[in-house]
Amino acid sequence: MNNQIPTYQLHMFAYYDEAAAEVFCPEYHAGGKAGAPISVPYRSDYYKISLCLRGTAELKINLQTYVVGPGCLVLVTPHIIKQWTHISDDYEALSVFFTSEFITTNNAHVGKLGFLLNPITYVLPLLAPEAANIATSFRFLQQKYRTPHASRREIVKNIINGLLYEVGALYDQKSVPLPVAHSRSQGLTTEFKQLIQVHSASARTVAFYADKLCITPKYLTEIVREVTGKTASDLIAEAVVLEAKALLQTTTLPMHQIAEKLHFIDQFAFSRFFKKSTGLSPTAYKQA
Repeated sequence: MNNQIPTYQLHMFAYYDEAAAEVFCPEYHAGGKAGAPISVPYRSDYYKISLCLRGTAELKINLQTYVVGPGCLVLVTPHIIKQWTHISDDYEALSVFFTSEFITTNNAHVGKLGFLLNPITYVLPLLAPEAANIATSFRFLQQKYRTPHASRREIVKNIINGLLYEVGALYDQKSVPLPVAHSRSQGLTTEFKQLIQVHSASARTVAFYADKLCITPKYLTEIVREVTGKTASDLIAEAVVLEAKALLQTTTLPMHQIAEKLHFIDQFAFSRFFKKSTGLSPTAYKQA
């Protein structure tokens, strides 16, 4: 058993396509053909969108379990903790992997692509016509991805952007639109959540994140409460607890090393924090 949660890079899955530095589009994904061990908790530095065609799978994201079946759209984003606890032998999906750099910053923050930063769910069941339309877009992408052309990168990028806008429209159907007045608060809160996913294991102060966002701690707390109903400290604590639970569940690290990884003064401070947040001591949680 590993003593840390690994972070996978795109090339680990695209090992048979050396040109896949920014984007990778496999013909299909069937059970057992991943290029890295995905049955254990891991993080990634890439996005992945896939559509299940057949078979079933069970996916844990941030310790929450999702069941994946035919017609389910799966979104994997950077830095979240994921684990495929089951993949049936007949599982098959159409997929695309791409790095954060592949999609421009503006595209990722506005319009239909906001779901990439703050998804309401990581597994979205689709109606049959919706799934058929997305499958058609995936297959068109596969065809152009494998067709040599002087402008292949630009062609593929435009097709992926089109696919993302299709997916964004599906996510919009499940979302409640925010008032325009809340757009800045929502945007900063989304960026705050993204920063937490990256830094929660080492940074637990509101001031740290406020500094990253170039705003004051007071303002950060106000806008986070406005958007989520929780304080900035609440969300930071939730992220630290998630990290702690993952380490307790999946590693053989002794308690004092887990406390050290999470930047607590000692294991007693970590135990007090964990019990206050969950109602269980770390030892009791590990044994449960």
